[in-house]
Amino acid sequence: MIDADLAELYGVSTKRLNEQLKRNRSRFPDDFVFQLSKSEKEEVVANCDHLANLKFSNTLPHAFTEHGAIMAATVLNSDAAVEMSVFVVRAFVHLRQAALQSEKLSRKLSEIERRLADHDSDIASLVRAIRNLLNPNPIPVKRRIGFHLDDS
Repeated sequence: MIDADLAELYGVSTKRLNEQLKRNRSRFPDDFVFQLSKSEKEEVVANCDHLANLKFSNTLPHAFTEHGAIMAATVLNSDAAVEMSVFVVRAFVHLRQAALQSEKLSRKLSEIERRLADHDSDIASLVRAIRNLLNPNPIPVKRRIGFHLDDS
């Protein structure tokens, strides 16, 4: 996100945003913010109509990554920036709680799987016993006791 867009989002001037960036440079490592080169600036101006006023600016704009945009909210004092900082803190707390719930759920699922594994063998033996009852072996023909004449 270009510094002008971020400044507008947070309700401050671009100059104010860049002042805070310079004053708090240790909070903005290279993967949070970087300055565009002249050719990158020209490309951005050519592709983004709302940034046409940057065409005549002598300074090269800064580009903020997602992390840099969040960090900028912590160093600015506008209402929008404070609101964003509070939102981010609440989001992290919510994520931590969700992770804990996920861990509890994972433990419960593992316990259920262990129980079901034991039940599977019990159920399989019950099914075999029921099948044996439904399909009994034929009763062997018993020979009669005593003397018998062959009919042949």
